[in-house]
Amino acid sequence: MYSVFIKRLLDLTAATLILLCVLPVFAISIVLIFLSMGLPVFFRQQRPGFNARPFILYKLRTMNNSLYLYGEQLPDAERLTKVGSIIRKLSLDELPQLFNVIKGDMSLVGPRPLLMEYLPLYNEEQKRRHDVKPGITGWAQVNGRNAISWEEKFNLDVWYVDNISFMLDMKILFLTVLKVFRREGISAQGQATMEKFKGN
Repeated sequence: MYSVFIKRLLDLTAATLILLCVLPVFAISIVLIFLSMGLPVFFRQQRPGFNARPFILYKLRTMNNSLYLYGEQLPDAERLTKVGSIIRKLSLDELPQLFNVIKGDMSLVGPRPLLMEYLPLYNEEQKRRHDVKPGITGWAQVNGRNAISWEEKFNLDVWYVDNISFMLDMKILFLTVLKVFRREGISAQGQATMEKFKGN
């Protein structure tokens, strides 16, 4: 049986080992971000976790803070830097979330933690994506990531909640590695990432 304890033990062990293995790449990424954009090098944002409880998610910064003349922030696609684009294509911006996994806020595999502002927009079925810990990667990520619709993404998230197992997690992790090397589904068409969710 794939218990919460076993999943947590695997998360803690794997996240620690992965972090140790990628430490040189992580350090180089931090230096490149600092040289191209300055401080801060980390992006911090509150996201909903297990049972929609908020936590602070960490990512490597990939966008600058450029504004229009009247003070409004430019669209994501225009703020994404060259260094940031490379880091995002290689999914290196997700590496700090290994600390979230070690801390216990996240799992290696689970529905991606989205924005707090989306919580009131979910229907009852979509809310079930918060019945498990959010993940660095998930079933929706290996089945289209940002290149599929919100409805498809939420359906895949809920399917994962209903079918969670050790073998499914291993399959998702294997497919994630393939996706990273193929650089598939990183952004929606015409977007730097994905258009905001506006409700059903």
